[in-house]
Amino acid sequence: MPEKAPAAQQSGGEGVVREMARFRYALRRFLRFSEEAARRCGVTPQQHQLMLGIAGYTGRGSATVSELAEFLQERPHSVVGLIERAVQHGLVRRAQDETDRRVVNVSLTPSGREILSDLTHLHQEETGTFKGFIGAAGPQMRHGPEPVRGDRRRPPLDLTTKPEELREKKGNVRIK
Repeated sequence: MPEKAPAAQQSGGEGVVREMARFRYALRRFLRFSEEAARRCGVTPQQHQLMLGIAGYTGRGSATVSELAEFLQERPHSVVGLIERAVQHGLVRRAQDETDRRVVNVSLTPSGREILSDLTHLHQEETGTFKGFIGAAGPQMRHGPEPVRGDRRRPPLDLTTKPEELREKKGNVRIK
């Protein structure tokens, strides 16, 4: 009876495992750089991510709590607390939507825009290095593995999907 191949070889071989390890290492290095840069600019890494989501996720220069929860991959009530702390630090402002009072729109203050601009400049060179690694890894790294038949877990996140496409995929559910 033949021996079973090691798990690394069963799931695509040692090359795939090594590539995944290199990707995780590059990702962690980038995240560490980003966290330290945020702290040097006087904000927490979470506040930096919040400001980035407000300024860039929707393309409007503002975002709703639900959109920020999706961007940050957090629950809306957690995002509300983060927004509250950012308001207290003068980084963002909140405003109720004029057409739907249940919706809260969040935008950057001039101070928040200035800090985000500084952080963006610091990140440009580092993101170029990271993008080069992802591009070399091919589509497998951008889309993740194909789901196994019968796999009940959520499909892997497609990192190339834009926010407006996510809203379209949700169907008739209104997401703000």
